[in-house]
Amino acid sequence: MTGAKRHIRKRLSQLEKHLQRENPLLVEAVDSFRKLDRVAYSLGLLDRNESFAMHISWWPLISVLGTFSAGKSTFINHYIGSGLQSTGNQAVDDKFSVICHSPDAEPHVLPGIALDADPRFPFYQFSDELDKVAEGEGRRVETYLQLKTTNSESLKGKIIIDSPGFDADAQRTATLRITSHIIDLSDLVLIMFDARHPEPGAMQDTLRHLVDETIERADSSKFLYILNQIDMSAREDNPEQIVAAWQRAIAQHGLTAGKFYTIYSPDAAITIEDDTLRQRYEQKRDADLNEIHSRINQVGVERVYRIMAALDERARRIEEDIIPELLEYKKKWANHTAAYNLFFIILFIAAGIGGGLLAGYWLNGVASFPFSDITSSMKNILVMAIGGVFAITGIHYLSRHLAAKGIIRKLKKTLPANPESERFIRAFRHNTRFLSSVFTPGPRGWNRFTRRRLQQVRSEADKYVQTLNNKFTDPSGESET
Repeated sequence: MTGAKRHIRKRLSQLEKHLQRENPLLVEAVDSFRKLDRVAYSLGLLDRNESFAMHISWWPLISVLGTFSAGKSTFINHYIGSGLQSTGNQAVDDKFSVICHSPDAEPHVLPGIALDADPRFPFYQFSDELDKVAEGEGRRVETYLQLKTTNSESLKGKIIIDSPGFDADAQRTATLRITSHIIDLSDLVLIMFDARHPEPGAMQDTLRHLVDETIERADSSKFLYILNQIDMSAREDNPEQIVAAWQRAIAQHGLTAGKFYTIYSPDAAITIEDDTLRQRYEQKRDADLNEIHSRINQVGVERVYRIMAALDERARRIEEDIIPELLEYKKKWANHTAAYNLFFIILFIAAGIGGGLLAGYWLNGVASFPFSDITSSMKNILVMAIGGVFAITGIHYLSRHLAAKGIIRKLKKTLPANPESERFIRAFRHNTRFLSSVFTPGPRGWNRFTRRRLQQVRSEADKYVQTLNNKFTDPSGESET
C-alpha cells in the first residue's frame, strides 16, 4: 500500500470513529464514499491521496455571507449569546471565522492550520486549493482562515462560518474560491444586505457573486436572503420602500421568487420612540428571526440528507455527465490527432521527396547509385521501411500529445475555475496518456464493473434516505397504533 493510500485510509477511519458516536448511518455512508472513490481513481478523476468524503462537511454547517457592515457578526453574536465576533461600522475582520462549540468557558481563537489539518472541518487541506490560486499561497492559510470556539449551547452540534464582506472592489481570487467552497458545503446560507444601503449600485458586487451563482442551483432552497438593520428605516417609517428597492435590485439578477427576511438585532437597535411603530417593527423582526433560527436549528437533520444527496449526486454526475463528456472529448482528441497525423505525414513525404531529389542530383554528379545490386537495393528498401515505421509512430505520438495539449488548454480557458473542472481535466489527461489508444471509444476505467459499482452506490444512497424517512415520517400512522 502506497503512502497516499495509507494516508486516506487513516483519515477515513478517524472519520468513522467520530461518526460512530454521533450517527451510525453516516458510518455506512463513509463506506459508500470509498466505493465511489474507487470508481474515481480508475477514471482518473481523483488522485490517490484524495477522497470525495474529504470534500464535504460532516458537521452541520451554516455560513453567513454578505456586504460589509451588513450586521453579520452582530447577528451571530445575538444567536450564540456572546460577544465573540467583533462588530462595528467598518470591516473589522478580513478572515473567514469558523465558529464552533467548546466545553471550555474561555473563548479561543485558533490559527487556520487547525482547520486545514482536521477532516471533520469544512476546510480540510484547503491549503492545497489556495496553492492552485497562486503558488505558495497555501502556506498563508492563516491569512484567510481562523477557528473560534466558545461555550455556547446554541452552537452544540453545528458550525457557523462568518465571512469577510463583499464590496464594490474586485475581490481576491482566493476569497472567492473560499466563498464558493463554503457555499457548496453549507446546509444553510444566510446572505445579508445592509438596509441602510439598499440601492442597486452599492450591492452589485454582492449580487453578482452571490445571487447570480445561486439561483440556478439544485439546492437553492438553502439560501435565505436577509435585509438586516431594518430598524434604521423607523426614522422615516418607510420599510416597505426599502424592501421594494432591495427586491428590485435582486430581481435584476434573476431572483424573482423566494422568501426574503427583514430583521435587526435587539442588542444593537436604535431607540424607536413611537410605541405603535416600535411594536410593529418588533413583531416583524421577531417573526422573521424565529423563522431563521428555526431553519438554523434544523441543520442537523438537513446535514444527513445533504450528505446522502451528495453521495447520490456524485455517482449520478459521473455516470450521466462526466462519462458522456469524456466520450465527446476523446472523439475530439482522436479527430485532432488524425488531423495532426495527416499534416505531419504530408510534411514528411514532401520532405522525403525533396530530400530524394537533392540526393539523386548529388549522386548523379559524383557516383552511380548501385541499383544494379539487387541485394543492396533490398537492404535499402528494408531500412527505409523500418525508418518509415519509426517516423510514422513518432509522428502519431507527437500528434496525440499536441492534440491533447490543445484541448486541455482550451478546457482551462472555458471551464470555470473550481475543483470539479480540475477533476474533469485530470480525467481527460488520464485518457490521453502514453498507453491510451485513440481508437478505444470508452474512457479508461469505464467498464461494467465500475458501472455496477456506481449503481450500487446510488442504490445505497436511496436506502439511506429511506432509513431517514422512516425515522421522521409515518404516512400510514402505524407507529401511533
